[in-house]
Amino acid sequence: MDEKYLTDWLKDFITSINMKVLMGPYVIYHDVPGNRGITGAAIIETSHIVMHVWDEVNPALMQFDVYSCGEFDPEVICKKIRKDFEITKIEYKFLNRETGLVDLKGGFYKWNTNAFTGFMPGFVHC
Repeated sequence: MDEKYLTDWLKDFITSINMKVLMGPYVIYHDVPGNRGITGAAIIETSHIVMHVWDEVNPALMQFDVYSCGEFDPEVICKKIRKDFEITKIEYKFLNRETGLVDLKGGFYKWNTNAFTGFMPGFVHC
């Protein structure tokens, strides 16, 4: 994955979940041993979205955060990520920060491919 691809993907992703970009997305590839990978971040009207993909491990590891006060469905997000990237497994938490970060709708998906293992530590809704 290169910087242009992730920039375009984040723009498309934000539109697909009915959010509005205020700044970014900003994307950079880090070539630092032990932390090699690509990071993208965007400020959205209702907060922010951040992705990092570590590509030194096989399969690569993706971490993705959607932090928003806007309404969204975490399963729609998981389906889009699975469709657009060759994900082998997704673990996610859907937290409400107004109720003490209670997990509203966490989940786990696993597929038999060898591309990415996706771990989304949180979709947070206020």
